[in-house]
Amino acid sequence: MMKEIDELRLDCALKQKRGLHIILASIIIWLAIAIIHISSIPILTKNLFTFICAAVLLPLSYFVSKLINVDFQNKGNPLTELGILFSVNQALYLLIAMWIYPTIPEKMLMILTIIFGAHLLPYSWLYKSRVYFTLAILIPFLALIVGLNFEPAILALTMIGIEIVFSLALVWENKEITKN
Repeated sequence: MMKEIDELRLDCALKQKRGLHIILASIIIWLAIAIIHISSIPILTKNLFTFICAAVLLPLSYFVSKLINVDFQNKGNPLTELGILFSVNQALYLLIAMWIYPTIPEKMLMILTIIFGAHLLPYSWLYKSRVYFTLAILIPFLALIVGLNFEPAILALTMIGIEIVFSLALVWENKEITKN
């Protein structure tokens, strides 16, 4: 039974390149969020536009999946549904960010970033990925430190760098899995 599950996990990792398309798309999303938070518009408007940017992730990652030849749906693998459940679970935590939005608006991006980072943890199991495991722990702590000490724009710029490193690490990890 475990061997069959491991084979399905490997299939997800290979066909979906460990979610590289989503992480690449998130670089673009974080760039847009950084531009928004660098601007002089009011914080509540910045936060609204940040939510709008986050909503674009799925269609943007679909486009990126076509560019890098990723099986976006991987319908033949039942664990794909589990991966979708991992993502949908994050939506429930967005209620926290929605509460923060008008209550402590200057900290909403920090909370959103913590939620984003923490939601990566189950993907470390699904994709057999040390990169996901490491960043699922690192991102929330880094978001807390940067978010408490700097403006949201600095946090967004930090996330661009993290997502670039994340993407490069996934490319390396994907090369390693194809060697074996």
